[in-house]
Parts: sequence; structure tokens; C-alpha cells
Amino acid sequence: MNASNVSQTPVGAALAAYSAVARCLSCLSPVADLALRLWVANVFWKSGLTKIQSWETTVQLFTYEYQVPLLPPEVAAVMGTATELFFPVLLALGLGGRFAAFVLFVFNIIAVISYPGLNDAGLAQHQVWGVMLLACLLHGPGRLSLDHWLAKRLNFHI
Repeated sequence: MNASNVSQTPVGAALAAYSAVARCLSCLSPVADLALRLWVANVFWKSGLTKIQSWETTVQLFTYEYQVPLLPPEVAAVMGTATELFFPVLLALGLGGRFAAFVLFVFNIIAVISYPGLNDAGLAQHQVWGVMLLACLLHGPGRLSLDHWLAKRLNFHI
């Protein structure tokens, strides 16, 4: 049996259908990469915006609720807020996408460790965000990113 005969069998038809579906899904991959980046970036961005709305409350949270090791509460508040306002923008744009995902991944871990009052639902949310950030870190920002655009223009691989 040669290749042309296989395509005329039920197995060949199933393989052809599978191949067509796989091509379609591959075309959607850049959109999924972008959606993933935007979703998780939005979470951290909104948290940063909340922190700057009432700086006094933010410093009090870092003083009495969050237990960030080694840093005074004021410094931790500035660093945490800056991280939540700067790196989500990079992640959303896909500019230094893997680096931004790494920083937010580590930040997410520190947030979980530093907040002993985190309930099970909050922990589950942080776990989902961690997996999303890990996917961005390992897979890269995808074709709908500034990293991809710059790589094509500058002829290097990301």
C-alpha cells in the first residue's frame, strides 16, 4: 500500500482531518498567546492601580498584613507597586516578554509567601496566575508581540 492509497482509507481520512484541525489550531496559537499575556498582565496591573489609589492604605498593608522579608514596609510597598505597574505593560506588549513573565512569576511567589492571611480561593488564583506566567516564560510571548516583531526586523531568534 503506498501513500496515495492510505489517503483513501478511513485511517487516511482521519489523518487528513486531524491535520486540518491541527493547522487551524496552529493559526489560533498567536491569538491564544496574546490573550494569555493580556489576561495575566491585567490582574497585576489592576492590583498596582489599586495600590496607588490610596498610598497610605498600601503602606499600612505592607506594615501590618504583608510580611515581606528583609525590606522595610515603605520600600516593599514602592517595589511591589512599581513591579505591578511596570512589568504587566511589558508582558502585555510582549516586549522582553519572557523576562517580564519571569519577574511577575517570582513576584507572584513572593506575594503568596508574604501574605499569611491568604485563603484557599486566593491561593488557587495565585496558582492559576503562576501557571499562566510559567507558560509565557517557557513558550515566549508569541508572534503577536513586540519581541517577535523586533526579532524579525533585527534578524535574531528569540
